[in-house]
Amino acid sequence: MDNLDKQILQTLQTDASLSVAEVAEKVGLSKTACWRRMQKLEEDGYVLGTVTLLNKDKLNLGLPVFISIKTNQHNNDWYEKFCSIVTDIAEVIGVYRMSGELDYLLHAVVPDMQGYDALYKKLIEADLNDVSASFVMETIKSTTQLPLTHM
Repeated sequence: MDNLDKQILQTLQTDASLSVAEVAEKVGLSKTACWRRMQKLEEDGYVLGTVTLLNKDKLNLGLPVFISIKTNQHNNDWYEKFCSIVTDIAEVIGVYRMSGELDYLLHAVVPDMQGYDALYKKLIEADLNDVSASFVMETIKSTTQLPLTHM
């Protein structure tokens, strides 16, 4: 991993729709050399995929919510059921098993409180001990770009 690879990764994080020629021009490489490096970065697992970011508001999903979950169930059967339920709910866009006070933290997007209530009713099928929601009032920073300074 050298500076050119990092520049390629940063360029792709900023705009993955750029052609190989456009990426090559931005980082100062020939198209062929850039394409080879991009292929190698993918093969080595630095690039996991390419996605299109959508506007939540335009999709009527303007209410982000973080859902804290505590459970008194810590067995494999419960875990499998919980994972099945949360992965099947399209509005849930992130699920994290946590250390500390919480067992799980979910990130979801819903249109409104009625949408959250419908989501909540799906979640409680997992036999949860405590569910608490925090609604986003203002987004100060939200990015998909990862820092490349720790490699």
